[in-house]
Amino acid sequence: MTTGDAILTLNAGSSSLKFSLFAAAPGALARLGDGQVEGIGEAPHFVARVNGKVSAERRWPHGAEMAHEAFLEAIFTWADGQLAGGRLAAVGHRIVHGGAAFAGPARLDAGVMAQLDALTPLAPLHQPHNLAAVRAVTRIHADVPQVGCFDTAFHHGHAPVVSRFGLPRQYEAEGVRRYGFHGLSYEYIAGRMRTLAPELAAGRMIVAHLGNGASLCAIQDGRSIDTTMGLTALDGLVMGTRCGALDPGVILYLQQTYGMTAAEVEDLLYRRSGLLGVSGISADMRDLLASDDPRARDAIDLFVFRIVREIGAMAAAMGGVDGLVFTAGIGENAPRIRAEVCERVAWLGAALDPAANAAGQGRISAPGARLQVWTIPTDEEATIAAQTRSVIPSPND
Repeated sequence: MTTGDAILTLNAGSSSLKFSLFAAAPGALARLGDGQVEGIGEAPHFVARVNGKVSAERRWPHGAEMAHEAFLEAIFTWADGQLAGGRLAAVGHRIVHGGAAFAGPARLDAGVMAQLDALTPLAPLHQPHNLAAVRAVTRIHADVPQVGCFDTAFHHGHAPVVSRFGLPRQYEAEGVRRYGFHGLSYEYIAGRMRTLAPELAAGRMIVAHLGNGASLCAIQDGRSIDTTMGLTALDGLVMGTRCGALDPGVILYLQQTYGMTAAEVEDLLYRRSGLLGVSGISADMRDLLASDDPRARDAIDLFVFRIVREIGAMAAAMGGVDGLVFTAGIGENAPRIRAEVCERVAWLGAALDPAANAAGQGRISAPGARLQVWTIPTDEEATIAAQTRSVIPSPND
């Protein structure tokens, strides 16, 4: 890429569309601005920011039924205004599931899209929206190359014993295995820690990506060793609306006792379980932490317990642990959750500095604590931009 080139990153969900714009000249990427469209399907609201200040905003009527193209037109119009005569060189997309075929970013063409469409049953909450954004960009700007950056890719290279289920081998040959997710976030954190704490980054870290979707990753010398999610993003920790790890017999029970169809089970496990299902109040940790309802406390306790239990599993996978890093919405913004988790893993050497934990930035462990504990904001968009630049060559290449 050349001076004046820019990369637009897109992270498309069911009700939101996040974007960032990066200057992509040779050298370090520089963020020019970012924003999101929220309330898709209800009351869409577009807002873009430059240097943290709102630079563009637009609202659509409540109940507006609009395709991704309408929102992307607003994003592209804003992006053009930031380029100052430069060129949009590429669009990079977060794609949740890359399956076994994609161990790194890939140029998106018809053949690749067909492979990614086939993975939709493994990521029904995410994959359709990720791919809809790709198709919408193609219709608006067919001349702009697009790159898929996969949440599963960081976990490629797991030992077979880590990725294998206890099923007949024919299913493994068909791709039924543990993949892991949140890889764009984990890759960013691994790189950030190489700058902030090189010795820890070269050692054994557990990174806790705690948001509406939540998982842990055991990272040794920058490589994923194990993670809590599996074939789908349904496995592992309790999440906002997802149940996390579940005895398969529960699914059989639901089908045999209630006659539930596969679609009904999917809806229950992905959309009506987790913090929402246990509390009956909300999927939002902020609401639960502010509530006096004992059911909210029950949901918080389960969330913390499962994190603590899986921290033990990740430590075992690496033969020990030197550091714990909290990131994502809950991990970055909920000191109480960090404190409750660390209290339960004091046996690993965790001890927090209360003031540092309240501030929630950088190293938050007490001086002299055996286990380093950090809070680091993640930046999946920066990872997407860097991966996209690695795929799209300069016009002079």
